[in-house]
Amino acid sequence: MTAIITFIIVFGILVIVHEFGHYYAAKKSGILVREFSVGMGPKIVAYRKNHTTYTLRLLPLGGYVRMAGAQEDDSEIQPGTMASLVLNDNDKVIKIITSSKVYDANAVPVQISKADLVDDLVIEGYENGDETVTKKYSVNHDATIIEEDGTEVQIAPRDVQLQSVSVWKRMITNFAGPFNNFVLAILATILAAFMMGSVGTGTNQLGGIENNSVAQKAGLKANDKILSVNGKKTTSWTSLTESIQNNPGKKLTLNVQSGNKTKQVKLTPKAVKSSGQSYGMIGIKAKLDSSVLGKIKYGFTYSWSTSLTIFHALGKMVSGGFNINQLSGPVGIYSMTSKVASTGLINIILFTSMLSMNLGIVNLIPIPALDGGKILLNIVEAIRRKPIPEQYENVITLIGVGILVLLMIAVTWNDIQRFFIK
Repeated sequence: MTAIITFIIVFGILVIVHEFGHYYAAKKSGILVREFSVGMGPKIVAYRKNHTTYTLRLLPLGGYVRMAGAQEDDSEIQPGTMASLVLNDNDKVIKIITSSKVYDANAVPVQISKADLVDDLVIEGYENGDETVTKKYSVNHDATIIEEDGTEVQIAPRDVQLQSVSVWKRMITNFAGPFNNFVLAILATILAAFMMGSVGTGTNQLGGIENNSVAQKAGLKANDKILSVNGKKTTSWTSLTESIQNNPGKKLTLNVQSGNKTKQVKLTPKAVKSSGQSYGMIGIKAKLDSSVLGKIKYGFTYSWSTSLTIFHALGKMVSGGFNINQLSGPVGIYSMTSKVASTGLINIILFTSMLSMNLGIVNLIPIPALDGGKILLNIVEAIRRKPIPEQYENVITLIGVGILVLLMIAVTWNDIQRFFIK
């Protein structure tokens, strides 16, 4: 149960923070955000303010933002739809009720034959079942529509749609989601750093040496700096540990700065097995920093190190051949979360930081339907100085969605086999 709750909270935070980035940027850019939802599925409660409907939905799995004019937002009313129209004193439609769950005694029942809620803002139809006369109603710019599930959202006229703002504002709106994930990763790491009390400096300087370790026997001491391993520079703790871990049982030559002197140290990392793989270890500890500034700095250095690891993994997927075991979907994330949940709050926060950075970077991959794909289309439009034809953009996005759906199915099934069937 703890693992399930932890997964829901972590996954929910990641998605909501991501979607809030899109929401905030869209609002600032003049794009109508019709709905901001926390959770998915059936609506529990809804609240409207400043033209946006905020909903809480039953399934606690992330959320979403409906921006006017986005491909995910479908506001078209089909001919033949039965609706009730609420009119103001000027006989303009201010509310369109298409839900059987909502009744308004003052509304006019109409079978809609034609509706344009984008440009002309008109509705045509047969009033009170009289099919001999077609009536035409003007629709208020800020009118609302009550959808089938009872959710009331504002209509989406052309001037408040995504495509009506400049390409640069759209680019910022698309980037805002991943950007929020990067910010979350840094803030979460800083929080974990303050909870830990002291953190690694991230440098190539040693903080301590384990007793009877390979490093101690080789003559390494606390505060020594390892400048390179087998001629390869090690400017950070990450590059240092990677150089050692990647060479289990192999002789290494370390260029070490000890005080004002530089010397060479030869040693062979001890081979240690974990999860079926062998890693090199020599028994060194990172130098620690307990200052406030050091903890804040750790938030940036740890997040940067995480991003480099992710980019390295993506690079290996491209250059070394694709392997589906390198990917994890919700099932894989749940399995990892269940393991982290038992190790304490600090590790959960660091795990959230890693996932947030991962989500931000993956979303920037230029695949249609992802934020990176949308930004790429924005760049193409900026270079062409004219919009990409809508039918072409729809086809490109549809292809991207199809690829992502197939990939998600394959990854999910592979995760089930790896973590549960084996």
